[in-house]
Amino acid sequence: MRQINIKTIVGTVSMTLFLMACSNNILDEQPRSIFTPDYFKTQAGVMGGVTSLYANLRGMYGNAYYYNSLETGTDEATYAQSADGNFKDADLSGVGTVSSTTMRSDVLWNTVFPNINTASGIIENAIAVNIAKTGTKDTIASSLIAEAQFFRAFDYFLLVQTFGGVPLDLGAGELKFNTSPVRTSTRATVPQVYTKAVFPDLLTAIAKLPATGRLTGCLTKTVARLYLAKAYLTYAWWLQNPNNIPTYPTADRTDPDGKTAAQYFQMAYDMSTSAIANPGSFKLQATYYDVNLGSNDRNSEMLLYADHTQAIEYYNGSSLTYGGSSPDNFASWMLTWNYTNIRSSGVSSVQREAAQALGRPWTRMAPPIGVFTNTFADKMNDSRYDGTFTSVYRANWPKGGLTQTSLVNANNMPVVPGDAVLSFLDNDDPTIVYPGTGKAGISNIGAGTLPGRADYVVGPSGISRLVYPGLWKLGPYRTDNGVGLGQPNAGSTRPFPIAKFSELFLVAAEAAVKGATTTAVTGTYANDGTAKGLINVIRARAGKWRFNNNGNVVKLADNSAAMIAATPAAIDINYILAERSREYYGEGYRWFDLVRTQTWAAIAGTYQICGTANGDHTAVTVTRTIPNNYYLQPIPQGQLDGMDGSAADKAAYQNPGY
Repeated sequence: MRQINIKTIVGTVSMTLFLMACSNNILDEQPRSIFTPDYFKTQAGVMGGVTSLYANLRGMYGNAYYYNSLETGTDEATYAQSADGNFKDADLSGVGTVSSTTMRSDVLWNTVFPNINTASGIIENAIAVNIAKTGTKDTIASSLIAEAQFFRAFDYFLLVQTFGGVPLDLGAGELKFNTSPVRTSTRATVPQVYTKAVFPDLLTAIAKLPATGRLTGCLTKTVARLYLAKAYLTYAWWLQNPNNIPTYPTADRTDPDGKTAAQYFQMAYDMSTSAIANPGSFKLQATYYDVNLGSNDRNSEMLLYADHTQAIEYYNGSSLTYGGSSPDNFASWMLTWNYTNIRSSGVSSVQREAAQALGRPWTRMAPPIGVFTNTFADKMNDSRYDGTFTSVYRANWPKGGLTQTSLVNANNMPVVPGDAVLSFLDNDDPTIVYPGTGKAGISNIGAGTLPGRADYVVGPSGISRLVYPGLWKLGPYRTDNGVGLGQPNAGSTRPFPIAKFSELFLVAAEAAVKGATTTAVTGTYANDGTAKGLINVIRARAGKWRFNNNGNVVKLADNSAAMIAATPAAIDINYILAERSREYYGEGYRWFDLVRTQTWAAIAGTYQICGTANGDHTAVTVTRTIPNNYYLQPIPQGQLDGMDGSAADKAAYQNPGY
């Protein structure tokens, strides 16, 4: 296909295709290198184009470098011991330099413009066919066209949040399908992107999409309602601009349709509560553990995901044995430390395994200490800590072919397969001894000991850039490991989560905090409609346990009453953001959340973590520099290099400060 960065006019079909789980119903079209108007005037062409839009979600979701741009530099993640410049630059803590050549939001820019053009081709040509053939059997289902309209809005919403105003005209006119390469580009303003692209397409999608997807994982009214509510919410914040964050291209903070920020907050509230009351086929899972459990993937809480499969490499979109580049799902590797360095009797007692608690370690990103002491302070009642992290590493050496029946671990005590070898404690214990390394019964990675325990331990304040709890919720899950370690070097064959039904409650609660008039919510999730009432639906679920993940034991407990009782009477935006982090930690939400609410510098401006050496358990406070212009990421240098125009023209195209 012909392409020059944004000038990518023809959306490619990487027919790695979109798997529909547990069913023979899959979107299965043949590879094409180019889409044409005539192709989009056929049912097969529309289906092929829509299929590519689903498949191309993998270009972003699960891509570790795009993931880094959404997490590193927030209160959820900093760089880890093995980080390269991609991660250090994003941390904004003085160890790297931010520029248009290093920020990995280029993954987003380079992925979505071909998708937008594909979607425009479907919309423009399929609608033309329907107008010409109204009432005949050859018309193309409006619900199928609506899927393309959703994806065009979805992509523009990502772009406008990340870069500010972006081009609506790819060379053939605003929101027109372009088939000829161009080397010029003009950025629309933020209000134009929302009111011309995002809102209209999502409103059409809501009207025409079905309540139940045509196949497992396909779009529905509910996911379109969620994204329209999120778009209204984000635009309302932009209009209000409480902290005077600059925008680009320069535009007045006024709405072309004459609506106020307060009206958009109300629209966000009304849209999200309507979706809660009319959920279609979606519902909350009974426990938070079930939301993220690998064997329960594609569950009723998942509104949208970038799919993968272990069944067939062709449909997976990438290798089933080795990975590390898009469209692999390898984001979770970044927050996985090298647990295979743990030694018991000189043996690697926790070996690399394709299991949800483990996976391939890259040690590129690390959670700051505040994640464990502040965000997830309540680890007793709230199940979300246990359902998010791997905090206990268990012996699995026989799966690697080793034959020892037991090994010597902490305090010279034996451990057997399945025993805890290293545990991250829920709370600090002043009696932990961190004695250094190199002696029998002493941790080679500098972990500590407690009397009478065979597992090494690390307290929350001892978490470092080298040794930290892993991200269980996104870890790999496969059923083809047999009795061995499986394929831990492959990208995860699990779907990467993009949108969940639970977020509707948090969007509505945020809009309520921002002044929306609240009303009682009816239906399965009936509540009084206030911010507290909405959040307590989510917090009540978080208090329910059916399994202690890190304890590896059944735990039947309902702490909902305690969770609700702990909810403050007055909910503010900081509490909303804390709840969002507890619910979606490490899923790529955080940068958007902090930028939308203009709280990035206040919440993530400092953090604490220990160093990069074995045995370093001395926490230091790190300060980030987050100027206001960083609330927009830089236009990628590749875009500027591919454009015609003077240096001044290109400088004017770039966001200020880069």
